[in-house]
Amino acid sequence: MRSLSYAVPALVGDGRPARAVRELRGGTRKGVWRVVLADGSRVVAYRWHPDHDRWPGGQGPPDPADPFSAASGPGLFAAAHALLTGAGVRVPALYALEEDGGGGALAVVEDVGPTLEQVMEADPGRAAPVLEHLASVLGVLHGRTHPVFGKVAHVAGGGAPAAASCHEAVLGRALADLEEAARLDARVGTARPALEEELCARAARIGPRPGGYALVHGELGPDHVLVAADGRGALIDFEGLMWFDHEWEHAFLRLRFADHRRLATRPVDAHRMGLYVLALDLSLVAGPLRYLAGPAALDRGVMAGIAERALGRALASVGCGGGW
Repeated sequence: MRSLSYAVPALVGDGRPARAVRELRGGTRKGVWRVVLADGSRVVAYRWHPDHDRWPGGQGPPDPADPFSAASGPGLFAAAHALLTGAGVRVPALYALEEDGGGGALAVVEDVGPTLEQVMEADPGRAAPVLEHLASVLGVLHGRTHPVFGKVAHVAGGGAPAAASCHEAVLGRALADLEEAARLDARVGTARPALEEELCARAARIGPRPGGYALVHGELGPDHVLVAADGRGALIDFEGLMWFDHEWEHAFLRLRFADHRRLATRPVDAHRMGLYVLALDLSLVAGPLRYLAGPAALDRGVMAGIAERALGRALASVGCGGGW
């Protein structure tokens, strides 16, 4: 694998080796580094390579027709970056993209600033206008619609979803997550019949979706927003960008932002929210447990805590919270 000290400067037109390379906390499917170039300027490098994918293998390649399949890779990144940029949404500027560089795909992007999560912890006053800007960004995203749902790259290529509707896709994913979580945690196994019944009951209350599907980030938390010097937020980790029910976005926002109501964009369907909140909790049980079962898992305590909190909420939804 080529050294980033040479690969990144070569991509951005500077043949001299970088001054410094420091790995950053990033996603679990790609490597992320801050690179100081020879002239002192800084950029961020993303590298997609199996060595940087910490999720257990053996599940086969992701299904592009499944909006919830693994969202990683330069193709998804480039398609989402182009669509967001075209919509006027602030994202890190893309300086170079090399899809096959003899050691994994490599993207070089603008080094914007700290995450909103870091700013919220260190200086809540500085975070307030960023949240206001984020609300306007979400309004732009959710104001754009498409008649077909799915990952943006798949839809742009003329692809169709495997499910008949967003809520059917969510239900299918939730039932699979429930099955997996039941194998990995005995408490889920005991509660599985009640949770399956509750999922199906919530899905049965959902009617047809009028109009088109909104543009949603899919995993938008304060760690996926960078704060620029001008106070605007820049979205990152957007490979999972998709056309989908905006309620899915709001289920995630409700979980990650204490004051999530200030990020409201459009009225939500209560029945969809009911299904999506429970489905998201089951995803946050099964996903971390699967991750922790892999040999390359990092931040084990963080992942275990995510799974435990989500499990508590899921069990409480079927009246099993107190004694578990």
